[in-house]
Amino acid sequence: MTSAATGGTAPVPPVRDKRKSVTGTRKLVAAGFLLPALVLLGALVVYPIGFSVYRSFFDKSGDGFAGLGNYVEIFTDDTILTAVENNAIWVVVAPTVATALGLIFAVLTERVRWGTAFKLIVFMPMAISMLASGIIFRLVYEQDPERGVANAVWVGVHDTFNESAGFPKAHPLPVHPLRAAGGGAFLTKEPVRAGTEVQLPLVGVAPAKMPSDARPARAAKTEDGRITGTAWLDFTRGGGGKPNVIDAEELGLKGIKVEAVKGGEVVATATAGADGTFSLPEAADGAQLRLGAANFREPYNGVDWLGPSLVTPAIIGSYLWMWAGFAMVLIAAGLASVPRELLEAARVDGANEWQVFRRITVPLLAPVLAVVMVTLMINVLKIFDLVFIIAPGSSQDDANVLALQLYRSSFGTDADLGVGSAIAVLLLLLVIPVMLFNVRRMRRETRR
Repeated sequence: MTSAATGGTAPVPPVRDKRKSVTGTRKLVAAGFLLPALVLLGALVVYPIGFSVYRSFFDKSGDGFAGLGNYVEIFTDDTILTAVENNAIWVVVAPTVATALGLIFAVLTERVRWGTAFKLIVFMPMAISMLASGIIFRLVYEQDPERGVANAVWVGVHDTFNESAGFPKAHPLPVHPLRAAGGGAFLTKEPVRAGTEVQLPLVGVAPAKMPSDARPARAAKTEDGRITGTAWLDFTRGGGGKPNVIDAEELGLKGIKVEAVKGGEVVATATAGADGTFSLPEAADGAQLRLGAANFREPYNGVDWLGPSLVTPAIIGSYLWMWAGFAMVLIAAGLASVPRELLEAARVDGANEWQVFRRITVPLLAPVLAVVMVTLMINVLKIFDLVFIIAPGSSQDDANVLALQLYRSSFGTDADLGVGSAIAVLLLLLVIPVMLFNVRRMRRETRR
């Protein structure tokens, strides 16, 4: 346009780019929505990490600069070294076994009608907190077979294939016709004769140790050419009764083994019945009767699951109970997407089920297996609850892991926040490579 007064051209106003304006507004809106999350992330994650790194270079009081002293202590202190070693065992064993179990469960449950119910049962422990699971397995691993399920099963299997326990702490009174024979055995004071009845009374057997099917003791009938007798608990509950006399409420020592000994050699043996009676052949005539030490041994009480040598495997077992279901569900989801045509084609080509599983199913599930393994590795690096609850005080040092040592070093009357912060930084450094591997793997999967 030409100006009438000046004869020149009027300036043209600049055109605003609406697209840039809209993009800028969207960025501001996005930043506004992200700001609360970023503030929380900084306050709850970034700042604690930074402060832990800073604090790890100072001494226990926080006033003196310790340099790398706290990190040196991590790898020189025996208790912390045990925690590092146990963490290595956890990272290698727990994710591998949990993933293998999940893979086996996922494959096998596809072939049974009740597969869904089985998956539900296996996955149910995931609904239980680590604290509750720790309490459950602390009871499962209880040493007493009457309380601990693991030892109840173990003792039951052991006693099925071995002789049952005898009568620990049983012994004769001075007025009884028995004397100590050395090695925990007892011997009659006088030789026995055929056609006579022998009495073998004992005391000191707790009611709980008596056989459940023991019956009231009775005097054995004499037999020509044989030696008969009764072995019984010479004790009447509530008082009363006479020594060397079978009273009505006294029970027979069922299962106790009686040996006839001549010249140091056993010439005959017998086992007492439910009422305590036994019978020996004529060969025992003139022998002394011996109650061998095997009758008085302590009963087998199972395995010390929470002892120093087995506490870590026992706790890993409780972890597998919880997380095998998690692995199974993820692997089953991946298995559902495997093309069935490939499996059928392999079977048609003559491959057996093991070859199909090893050469086709597992390679196709490799991405899912990697996800499960990495997730469980990160999880076990932070394991704390199960170890803290299950391991008793006497073996907690043997079951120690880094997360538990972090807690023990950072809290309590003898806390050393410098060492605790160094352990926290070490845990972070151990988790970062696993996380980076997972991120790279996810990016590769996204590009495909």
